Amino acid sequence: MRHQKKRVKLGRKAEHRKALLANQVCSLIEHQRIRTTLAKAKAVRPLAEKMVTLGKKASIHARRTAFAVLRQKDAVKKLFDEIAPRTADRNGGYTRIVKLGQRKGDAAPIAYLEWVDAALLVDQEIDEAVEKKARKSKKEDEQSAGAEKKSKKKAAATAA
Repeated sequence: MRHQKKRVKLGRKAEHRKALLANQVCSLIEHQRIRTTLAKAKAVRPLAEKMVTLGKKASIHARRTAFAVLRQKDAVKKLFDEIAPRTADRNGGYTRIVKLGQRKGDAAPIAYLEWVDAALLVDQEIDEAVEKKARKSKKEDEQSAGAEKKSKKKAAATAA
């Protein structure tokens, strides 16, 4: 009987599983959202939450413990400098799993694993992108209007 055996094995040996989970958490830290199978998302979630809790402690010991698990310096830096301060007022529940349906090839259930506060960041990035696009299109309109004036002047000069 599997009483008190909570760990999800994911069909891998221990070292492979640890590396997989660490890489998934690093990808989540880097990209703010990852698309993976539902089983992997459920397995990654507790580790990601523990890493954020370590990040909120902000001690050198917590940083070294996080590095021992994640093994990527830039991910640990981003975790401690950006993600943990964002979640300072929240007591757990830092991640969200959004089910997406089934994968076409093998019908495996697919889900997004994302930070709960990532929606705010995505909205800000979209707003910035829209503003940038508007500035760019305005600049292109001004340039095209200037080019039209030049072509009209040229046409008038050649006609005269």
